Order: sequence, then C-alpha cells, then structure tokens
Amino acid sequence: MDILLEYVLNIQVLILVLVVIILKKSIIFVPQNRAYLIERFGKYQSTREAGLNFLVPFIDHIGADRSMKEQAVDVPSQSAITRDNISLSVDGVLFFRVLDPYKATYGVDDYVFAVTQLSQTTMRSELGKMELDKTFEERDVLNTNIVASINEAAGPWGIQVLRYEIKDIVPPATVMEAMETQMKAERVKRAQILESEGDRQAAINVAEGQKASVVLQAEAEKEEQVLRAQGEAEAIIAVAEAQAEALNKVGESANTEAGQKAIQLDLATKAIQAKEAIAKESSVVLLPDSGNDAASMVAQAMTIITSLNKDKG
Repeated sequence: MDILLEYVLNIQVLILVLVVIILKKSIIFVPQNRAYLIERFGKYQSTREAGLNFLVPFIDHIGADRSMKEQAVDVPSQSAITRDNISLSVDGVLFFRVLDPYKATYGVDDYVFAVTQLSQTTMRSELGKMELDKTFEERDVLNTNIVASINEAAGPWGIQVLRYEIKDIVPPATVMEAMETQMKAERVKRAQILESEGDRQAAINVAEGQKASVVLQAEAEKEEQVLRAQGEAEAIIAVAEAQAEALNKVGESANTEAGQKAIQLDLATKAIQAKEAIAKESSVVLLPDSGNDAASMVAQAMTIITSLNKDKG
C-alpha cells in the first residue's frame, strides 16, 4: 500500500513538472518596442508583438528577437575622392530603425552590418559628385542625399534610415595647408578692404565737416552783414529824425521875438568868426566898410528871414 501511494505521488509530481514545463514553453511575454519572430518546424509562423503571447509547446520557438527602437551605428572612417580629385577621410553616424522585422530577419543575414556597408558606399558615391569646398559648405545637403540613397536601397531589408550625420571630414595635410593659406589671404584682404573703407569714410566725414563749416561761416557773415546794415539804417533814420526834430524846434523858436534876437546874435558871431578865419589864413587885410558892419550884416540877415516868414504866411 505504501509503495502504491509513493508511486502515485511520483506520478503527480511528474505531471506537475510537465505542466510547468508546458506552460513555460507555451507562454511568452514580449517586451515593449520589440518583436519576436516565431518559427514552427523551422519555418516562419508569425510575428508576436509586445504583451502576452501563447505558443504551441515543443513545436513553436522564437526564431529571432528584433528591437523596434531607433538605433545608432557608428560608421568607421573611410577614404573618399571628391569631384576635383581630392582624397578625404570621412566618418559618420547612422540612425535607423526596423520597420518590418520579417524582412530584417529573412531578407538579409545581418541588417546592421548591411546598412553600415551601404552607408559607406553611398557616402563615397555622394562625395564623388561634389567638389572639396562644397563638402564643407553643403554638409546638410550631403547628409540628406545619403539618407535618400540608403532608404532606396534598404527597402527590401525592412529598414528605415532616419538620418545620417558626418562627424568629421579630414583632407590631406597639403590641402589643409593650402586652405589655411587661402583663409589667411582672405582675412588680410577683408582687413585691407575694411581699412580702406574706414579711410574713405573718414575722408568723407572730414570733407562734409569742412563743407558744413564753410556754409555756417558764410551764413554767419551774411547774417552779420544784414544786422550791420539794419543797424546803420536804423542809425541814419534816428539821426534824420533827430535833425528834423531839431529843425522843427529851431523853426518854432525863430517865430518868437527872443528867437529872432538869438538868430541875430548867432549870425553876427558866425560872421565875425568867418572873418577871423580868413584873416588868419590870408595875407590880405580886410577892413570893414563902416563901423557898424556887423550890425548891417545882422540887419541884412534879418531882412531875409522876415521875407521868408512873409512868404510862408
């Protein structure tokens, strides 16, 4: 009885172990962004994506495990010849991802190696279409052309190239020296041009300053002359007005008796002074016609003034 019980227990343990093995073989968990390719009797059966999946135990097995994430592959440095026959050493980095796990597994033996080799040959081909100067100036265009060419060739492999970046372009040492000499010459040329432009602008500024100074000086002289003329005109007007006012006052005073006497006295004084001046400057001696010569001269002057007054009346 004990032997039979032990035998039953062994059978149960064996069945339990077998069930565990079968469950382990029939249940798989696929991680996120990965794909398992299932083969049955060595032939492709299906592609299982992320999550819980079931297999036929001991018949189905995982033939390949493919990552669906973006991958970066370093492209080794290689030699390439440009359109103008300059040898360059170029390296880069390739970014791609698997679109079709089936094609990436059964369409090519090693898709990473294949796409790396394809990127190298494509890069050499694209560099051969460009001159040396363009490889530095149009690196973005070169990268774009390489990606387009690789995608066209890598379609049967289920691979999509997202971008290609050239890390470094190294020309030969002789070319580097020539480029450095050219760059120095360009810098000297730009410096000379800037210096000449500065001298030219300085000369223009000096000429404009002198011109402005002459214009300002001429305007100042003109304004000075105008002001001087205005001052002289105002002075002449003021003198004329003063003389006219004086004459008016003299005329008003002459109409009075006191004024007439004052005029007689002034005329007599001027007559005497005139004769004294003539006597000093001439050797001729002037003798009065009569003793009352001054009085007669005053009388004559008064007669003239009286007649003038009558004519005015």
